Amino acid sequence: MIQILRAKLHGIHVTGCDLNYHGSITLDPTVCAEAGIYPLEFVYIWNKNNGQRISTYVMTGEAGSRCCILNGAAARTCQIGDPLIISCVEYIADPKELCSVRPRVVTFDDSNSPLETFALQVTEKDGLYELMASSL
Repeated sequence: MIQILRAKLHGIHVTGCDLNYHGSITLDPTVCAEAGIYPLEFVYIWNKNNGQRISTYVMTGEAGSRCCILNGAAARTCQIGDPLIISCVEYIADPKELCSVRPRVVTFDDSNSPLETFALQVTEKDGLYELMASSL
C-alpha cells in the first residue's frame, strides 16, 4: 500500500487555540466540503511558522465562520495567525492508480477566504510520473 495525498488546505490561518477543549482541530464545514475533508477524519497538520507537525481528527464548527481552531494538546503547537498546511491521505495498492486520483487543494488569504481551488494530477509516460496542477 502507498499512502498518497487526498486533500489539502494550504495556508489556512489559526483563528483560535483552546487548550482546555477535548482534542482535535475545528474547521469551517464549508471549507472542509470544498476540499473534501470529513468530520472525524484524521489529518496531518504542519505549522509553517514554527515547523511543528501533528496529527489529529477534524471536528466541524460554524458554517461560514472560516474557523481553524486547535484544541487540547494541539493548541500548544501554534499561535493565532499561524499559517498551516492540513492534509488528508488515502491508500492505493498500485502506483498505476496514481493517474486516476485527483487530490483537491484549497489555498487561503490572511482571513481564511479561499483564494484558489484546484486538483493535482499525475501522468505517467515510460514509467516516469509527472505531477501538475489542473482545474476542477
